[in-house]
Amino acid sequence: MTGHTNIIWDWNGTLFDDAWLCRSVVNGLLARRGKPTLDEQRYQEVFDFPVRDYYRRAGFDFDEEPYEVLATEFIEEYERRRHECGLREGAQEVVARCAGAGLKQHILSAYAQHTLEDVVGSFGIRHFFAAVHGLDNHYASGKEQIAAAMMAETGLDASRTVLVGDTTHDYDVARAIGVSCVLMPGGHHSRARLETCGVDMVDSLESIPGAL
Repeated sequence: MTGHTNIIWDWNGTLFDDAWLCRSVVNGLLARRGKPTLDEQRYQEVFDFPVRDYYRRAGFDFDEEPYEVLATEFIEEYERRRHECGLREGAQEVVARCAGAGLKQHILSAYAQHTLEDVVGSFGIRHFFAAVHGLDNHYASGKEQIAAAMMAETGLDASRTVLVGDTTHDYDVARAIGVSCVLMPGGHHSRARLETCGVDMVDSLESIPGAL
């Protein structure tokens, strides 16, 4: 893990503590349709990218209602409530420490770009990041494409870059762009799922600077 000079942070579930809200909102969608809701364990088992497939596993039937309708209803309620979420413990201090150590930091998210900029800015930490990279829509198909574009645009040295995330999808993205990966439980995926990736894991954000 030593020798890295660049960090790509996942946002949702890694720096931003929103896994509980995502489960609450999707449970609202399920309940309004008379479908069983998800406890935390089941949520962490079925959540993944692309979100369309996760919705199927969660119990939605696209023959009854198109995915686009469900995704729009989800994001509208999420946006109404996202101010209930805060940063994960230690996030502000950790990104400040990394910046102070000279590490170049980026955010990579399946969140829509304009709202990603807004929410990162609301916590007063935007200046710690060289750039934030999100999607141009709210359908959360995945992050591989924007990750590849980010690497091409920024010219980051993959051999000196690490991606920090909370899902197996973050591992897949890291592998796709040829960077190292560190995973942290407590977000959208369980420790057991993360362990299947076979990469370094930390129990808290505070462990990241020391590991780098």
